[in-house]
Amino acid sequence: MQKKRVFISSVQSEFAVERQMLFDYLTTDALLGKFFEPFIFENVPAANYSPATVFLNEVEQSDIYLGVFGEKYGYEDGEGISPTEREYDLASKLHKTRLIFLKNTEKRHEKEILRSLPFDATFNRQATINDIDEKKVANFVARAKNKRNFPFDENTDYKRILSHLNLISEDRITNAAILLFAKNPQRFLLTSSVKCCQFYGNKVEKPIPSYHIYDGDVFELIDQAVSFVMSRINAKVSDRDKNVLADVEFELPLQAVTEAIVNAICHRDYTSNASVQIMLFKNRLEIWNPGQLPYGLTIEMLKIQHSSLPTNPLLARPMYLYGSIEQVGTGTEMIVEKCEEYGLRAPSFEQNEFFKLTFWRNVVDTEENSNIEGGQTGGQTGGQILSEMQQKIVDILKENPKATRKQLFEMLNISTSAIQKHIEILKKEGVIYRKGGDFGGYWKIIEKQ
Repeated sequence: MQKKRVFISSVQSEFAVERQMLFDYLTTDALLGKFFEPFIFENVPAANYSPATVFLNEVEQSDIYLGVFGEKYGYEDGEGISPTEREYDLASKLHKTRLIFLKNTEKRHEKEILRSLPFDATFNRQATINDIDEKKVANFVARAKNKRNFPFDENTDYKRILSHLNLISEDRITNAAILLFAKNPQRFLLTSSVKCCQFYGNKVEKPIPSYHIYDGDVFELIDQAVSFVMSRINAKVSDRDKNVLADVEFELPLQAVTEAIVNAICHRDYTSNASVQIMLFKNRLEIWNPGQLPYGLTIEMLKIQHSSLPTNPLLARPMYLYGSIEQVGTGTEMIVEKCEEYGLRAPSFEQNEFFKLTFWRNVVDTEENSNIEGGQTGGQTGGQILSEMQQKIVDILKENPKATRKQLFEMLNISTSAIQKHIEILKKEGVIYRKGGDFGGYWKIIEKQ
């Protein structure tokens, strides 16, 4: 078993003794020595290259970043940044496991660079209150008052609103304030943009019929990204026999697509140099965000009701007040349920370097669809790729060809409208057909060789 490499970081002059003690403890302990290999500056031999280069290279090679911080900030380079901060920022960018220990002291370096707060709650060093768009704040207040009974109105001083939301302190503003209300958020947080692209087939390849990079605050990004997707998928407009306004039924559930995009923008890792990416293929929609699931939350838990563990809590609160998200951990569960109601294969969730959510479209070229990585299916009948729920319906009808929709409802515990959608897909794909009428008839399964 390969040992985990631990990079020990601190201001050298302040914690020289503690660094050596940590190193000795990890290397001499009978148990810990088997699993961990620590690194400290004192053990680096003299060389002709920059110590800073050596440290950053060691951070890249490490598995765990262990920071010990106290009163001193350390030597500042030409940009006013200390080596310790450079090391921490690189560990964050590379998604290393970070363990931070703070010395119990009333005195702390005034720059407050090394963060113990979430990224969204950290004060931005470049932006000021003058970078906030007052009209955006007023529009937010009007919407929040209507949606969540927010206790202020749009005539309230915008600084008071920001203070109420814990987004400012004097003239310093948080990263969350920038993402929500800045005149130009990407000026300070360049990768907060959203990249959307459409492909003709099922692979990332040229030509690319549509590619956009959207800028703006989080609310604008959501609207632009949702519009990009929904304007490029199939839609059916109903007639006006029931309503003057014709209803539009999209190929993918609008509510689920919106929720997925909101989650990607709200819960992403904003310390990453990557952006949220939305890719529309012939057979699927992929939504990528540079982030990791919170500790204790698994892929399987996303499919059921779970605790709400926002990566950016200060950003999530205003988005909840605006009506963009809920705070009870039901978002991903709703996405699964909506896809099921539409007769779609269950969406897939993946966690690697990025977090990826995939919606599966109903397409004709199902043979090609079955070969896509991550495209798990419920089963096959006559070569057709069926969702898990569709396969269950086929299995029931094999056992009981005279099963009614009511019986299917009782056995599968999904809505009758969802059952009807599944049946229509199975009929369209030539998997089943009805012999006889609704009364006295039965279902026939088509077994193709």
